Amino acid sequence: MAILSKLLPPLATSFGVQSLFALIFVPQQNDKFYDFGGAVGYLSTAFVSLYYPTIRASISAGQLLPLPPLSSFAPRQLLLTAALGIWTTRLGTFLFQRALKSGGDSRFDEIKRQPRKFTYYWMAQATWTFLVGLPVYLCNVVPPSAHPPLGPRDYAAFGLFAASFIFEVVADYQKSSWRRAKEAKQHDEKFITSGLWGISRHPNYVGEVGIWTGIWALSTAVLQTRHFPRGTVGLAAASPLFTYYILTRLSGVPPLEKAGDKKFGDDPNWWKYKRTVPVFFPWGSKN
Repeated sequence: MAILSKLLPPLATSFGVQSLFALIFVPQQNDKFYDFGGAVGYLSTAFVSLYYPTIRASISAGQLLPLPPLSSFAPRQLLLTAALGIWTTRLGTFLFQRALKSGGDSRFDEIKRQPRKFTYYWMAQATWTFLVGLPVYLCNVVPPSAHPPLGPRDYAAFGLFAASFIFEVVADYQKSSWRRAKEAKQHDEKFITSGLWGISRHPNYVGEVGIWTGIWALSTAVLQTRHFPRGTVGLAAASPLFTYYILTRLSGVPPLEKAGDKKFGDDPNWWKYKRTVPVFFPWGSKN
């Protein structure tokens, strides 16, 4: 339980960062920085989870102390933190640039005019950054000496992360290229059906679930040691499970499918696409 109490600094950081963004942007009714706030939340929370002993010592000493070298951390801690950092920086930059280009996020057109509700969404993002990053934070708060050496399970897990990351990047790139070609009048397709979008209607989200499944799997070896109470592996599994639930039941697939039906409902090609291409996993259901 002492180990779990060390999650309090990352938890406070996650909610503190989003509260700061809410204080700035809720009064402005500005949603352009929502995804950027999520990226900052992940990076800052991961940083605190890794360097909190030094941060606490600096506060006690009343001066900034040098950060320990990366070589002082366990390889698993470095891999997990790097995986989170790479994913966050790539996706955060992509979403932030898209928000700036489009002038915001249409999901918040009405919400941002309601201060209480808009604040709730910032707090929901704090919960998201904490729960989804939980495997990384858990591994970072234990001493490097508590980590078993990397083994086949860890390499397979990192391989799943890397493959899923590439899958997501390619899906986003294909859709961005498709949009640019459409704007340049190089085609008149109403919706994308090529590339990875021909084997899944939401391949970017499939990659997202794979990314966090790989990160969770990479954390399990240390979470099964005596430094953690029994069941911690299951607790950390909230990361991929929550990601899957959010994307397939709440803010991901459902509103996009509904918007597609509304926009393309009179086009037989849309219904053919829905009948022939799975909604999520390439091997999964089409409904």
